[in-house]
Amino acid sequence: MLLSLDRATGDVVWERTATEATPHEGHHPQYGSFASNSPVTDGEHVFAYFGSRGLYCYTLDGTLVWAKDLGRLTMFLQFGEGTPLVLHEDRLIVKRDQEGDSFLFALDKTTGEELWRVERDEGTSWSPPLVVEHGGRAQVVVAATTKVRSYDLETGEPLWEAAGLGRNQIPAPVTQGDLVFVMSGFIAPNLMAIRLGGRGDLTGTDAIVWENRQANSYTPSPVLFEDQLYVLTDGGVLTNFDATTGAVHYRERLPGPSNFKASPVAAAGKLYLASEEGQVFVVGMGPTFELLATYTLTEAAFVAAPAVTDGDLVLRSRAGLYRVVGR
Repeated sequence: MLLSLDRATGDVVWERTATEATPHEGHHPQYGSFASNSPVTDGEHVFAYFGSRGLYCYTLDGTLVWAKDLGRLTMFLQFGEGTPLVLHEDRLIVKRDQEGDSFLFALDKTTGEELWRVERDEGTSWSPPLVVEHGGRAQVVVAATTKVRSYDLETGEPLWEAAGLGRNQIPAPVTQGDLVFVMSGFIAPNLMAIRLGGRGDLTGTDAIVWENRQANSYTPSPVLFEDQLYVLTDGGVLTNFDATTGAVHYRERLPGPSNFKASPVAAAGKLYLASEEGQVFVVGMGPTFELLATYTLTEAAFVAAPAVTDGDLVLRSRAGLYRVVGR
């Protein structure tokens, strides 16, 4: 189902049943569902991706424009589907890394028409693609177990690749200047800063500017702002890296017990971190650790990243949706 809520009141404006289907496999019993993929919008349409159960385009008043079935996915240990959909200008980028045949798709957002697809030699991963422009050319960077790979946005042509990450990629790649940062935090964890501009296999070359194998995130995505990279582990350790050199400004554990699956978000010079225990930590951004505030929402357990809009926070827990008004 896709629901539209009034942001001021929380009232349901409309809801649509995209599809009814019998699941062909399970999902992670604690952290997933059959609708774990985040929708995206271009301000006129909303695109709702349900993995094996299809991709749907609606207008913002709930009118179905088109629907597309991209086939079934078979995920590692039935951990569930949930790779975010990426929208860039007129294109939807869909990553389908699984235990079967893996592909990267580009679709026309207006019609759902497939523009290109690239076969990928990869198993299951959940990290979203990242569209980045370098040298006047847009490319799609995709983190995965075997290799990080980049593809031309227009054609799907492979541009470069680099080995070095561990298994089960979930954190989103981020970019600053001519560097792109990719991370894994499960088996053989690694954080890699890769310089854009190379072609072919960059493994072991000076295009790998720096790496980090300690206190990497397994699930939450990093935040990158003003040459500082903030990485939050699932166990509540926050690290601030110098994005250019990899030097650590600080590494601090948040008051506990604090466990995280939700990605931190940044707004107005502050980081907001929502925990599984229902706490929201507010940390000042900068090279020195400063815990500014801690808020607790009773009976909440957050596994989804907060959204920031017009000075407010929108928080989705396992059981409800909250709007926190900024001051």
